[in-house]
Amino acid sequence: MVNVLIVEDSRVVSEYLYYIFSKDPQIQVIGNVSNGRLAVDFIREHKPDVITMDIDMPIMNGLEATRIIMSTNPVPILIVTASRNAQEVSTSIEAMAAGALAVIEKPVGIGHPKEEELAERLVNMVKLMAGVKVVKRKAKTPVTAPIKLASVKPVALSENHMIPNIVAIGVSSGGPQALQKVFAGISAKFPAPIVVVQHIAAGFLSGLVNWLGNSVRIPLHIAEEGEKMLPGHIYFAPDLHQMGVTRSGRIHLMPPVQNTGICPSVAHLFKSVLDAYGASSLGILLTGMGSDGSRELKDLLDSGALTIAQSKESSLIFGMPGVAIQLDAAKYILSAEEIGSYLLEIETKFMK
Repeated sequence: MVNVLIVEDSRVVSEYLYYIFSKDPQIQVIGNVSNGRLAVDFIREHKPDVITMDIDMPIMNGLEATRIIMSTNPVPILIVTASRNAQEVSTSIEAMAAGALAVIEKPVGIGHPKEEELAERLVNMVKLMAGVKVVKRKAKTPVTAPIKLASVKPVALSENHMIPNIVAIGVSSGGPQALQKVFAGISAKFPAPIVVVQHIAAGFLSGLVNWLGNSVRIPLHIAEEGEKMLPGHIYFAPDLHQMGVTRSGRIHLMPPVQNTGICPSVAHLFKSVLDAYGASSLGILLTGMGSDGSRELKDLLDSGALTIAQSKESSLIFGMPGVAIQLDAAKYILSAEEIGSYLLEIETKFMK
């Protein structure tokens, strides 16, 4: 049984969420409160397995509640929001950086064409999040504070991988924190383009890119079809498109094929990188649920490319990198900070 606390200021939405969860025999709603302050008070006396957290609420919003909960009585938190305005998107991203596991679209009302799809997605996400072990986080550390890189470089560049021609990264839950650490030290002088697939709810990618842009020195873009990739630039796969790369160094976007699973997918990106760049590429798989990209990371390694998986200790969710490690797909297993140090070493080596 998964015990859930609903934090939602709209009575109508709150009752609808309760209705959705009550239909599943494996979920039990143990609390239903209307603002972040009441949520903080609730978990002092009770221990839910998962919290569904709205963002825009009176008295205390979802971001502040997330910060307090994750620094005192950490619980898996799922941000559930309907708003796509810039302010709430930005706040949702900051809540994820403060320890929330993911952001998901708020289910629409009864009778809507997407009712069953969104409700099922929410229920499945709650069940998955219930098994995640979360850790206590510092309460007052600014989420955009500069990240201190590891002082000791954990990996020496080998002769076969002096400078990759492209870096491809796949990441899901826990992405904001991990990407900030990975990109913390590098700049526009990095000698290769970096392409990223980040699993995130549609409409929230721009908020993530803007948030990251305030704390890293390397230019960030949401990729466009046919765009020429430049060294020292990072390109994120846009919502609802599969992103690949061409041998001529350009972005290639495709609309999703119906019933083919995750979109954008890490697997699609890694396959494309393998075809276009082969052994001259660097593939990195970071924190996240599931196994997207893990087998394709193994294909990259088998081709002679360098591959890295994030370590269990530093991963918020050890799904994607964990499967990759089980498949012997990672040449190196590093923390997010160590991966950042490694990329900085590549840039430093190139500049000499």
